[in-house]
Amino acid sequence: MRRLLPLLATLAATAAIPATAQAAPTVYAAASLRDAFPALDGSATYSFAGSNTLQTQIERGAPADVFASASLTEAQALFHEGRCSRPVTFATNILVVLVPRDNPGGIRSVYSLRSGGKRLAIGTAGVPIGNYTRLLLRRLGLSSVLTSNIVSEEKDVASVSAKVALGSADAGFVYHTDALATRGRTREIRVPKWAQPAVRYQLCAVKRDGADTAAAQAFITKVTSTAGRRVLARHGFGLPPRG
Repeated sequence: MRRLLPLLATLAATAAIPATAQAAPTVYAAASLRDAFPALDGSATYSFAGSNTLQTQIERGAPADVFASASLTEAQALFHEGRCSRPVTFATNILVVLVPRDNPGGIRSVYSLRSGGKRLAIGTAGVPIGNYTRLLLRRLGLSSVLTSNIVSEEKDVASVSAKVALGSADAGFVYHTDALATRGRTREIRVPKWAQPAVRYQLCAVKRDGADTAAAQAFITKVTSTAGRRVLARHGFGLPPRG
């Protein structure tokens, strides 16, 4: 009987593991998803950064199973290179001007930046938030604010929002979701709706040797499910039509 006890314990432990259990995927995702994705799936391993940086890492063989970009450019590039599955659009967003809670720069609207001399944080060119910001300013006829103000260029949107929240910038261009994430330390100023760029997030399963395709697909299914869409909406993201 004593000899059977270790075997019985092993069998009991094995039986406690669900038959459908899957390994947690490694998810490379845009920095603006840093709060929403862990709330949606706490078991995955995440790497958050600028979408263009993550694209380059995946192209160089980084061990990602899933890629989530803050624009169509990066996911579509990997798809056309044969490095990921056909991307799925799963969320939208809008740009806002973020200012510190006490607003030392006295910024009341995006047009306040025309006076110059403010400390302005934006995303560097190439990262989605940087590209969207420049497009927004061109549409508003405000590209000159990038030369009339003291501009710092940041590697991703999380760095922009952090700089504003710490008071190291008078204003920054971020997504609405980043304004929600720093609420209490910052406040957001909306910009004209007609000038908004179309911000679209896309997901794909990475194709590489050793990729956990099943776990990747399960994660994508979770994000695009009704429950996943509720989590995204709760964090301030817009939702594209189903289809």
